[in-house]
Amino acid sequence: MPQISINTPALLFPAITLLMLAYTNRFLALATLIRNLHAKYKTIHEDHEIIKAQIRNLRLRLMLVKHMQGAGITSFFFCVLSMLFFYLQYEVWAIAIFGMSLVFLLLSLALSLNEIYISTKALEIELKDMGEE
Repeated sequence: MPQISINTPALLFPAITLLMLAYTNRFLALATLIRNLHAKYKTIHEDHEIIKAQIRNLRLRLMLVKHMQGAGITSFFFCVLSMLFFYLQYEVWAIAIFGMSLVFLLLSLALSLNEIYISTKALEIELKDMGEE
């Protein structure tokens, strides 16, 4: 059995906190993009196909950010729960729960990577639109 203590899950606290801050910033950026796109959609009656493509892209990114945040929060929850089990001296449970925390952190990071790839597609749509003029 691996030798870990209550300090090991505690090491993830700053990392998870920074990760959640980054995810929140992405969410706020998406919210701004959606609001700007909505205003553009209401005022411009031409080129709806590009706007519709952006809307589809933003919906997918919004869903991914939601799941990224959910997985990150779940990771943080299991990390704290692991520390509680270490405190209560249930080491086997603490180690298992800490492993689950790491799995959710990996899931959150994988979703983040996918969101980054999709966000670059949105930029490609904008560049393609500008390149055609």
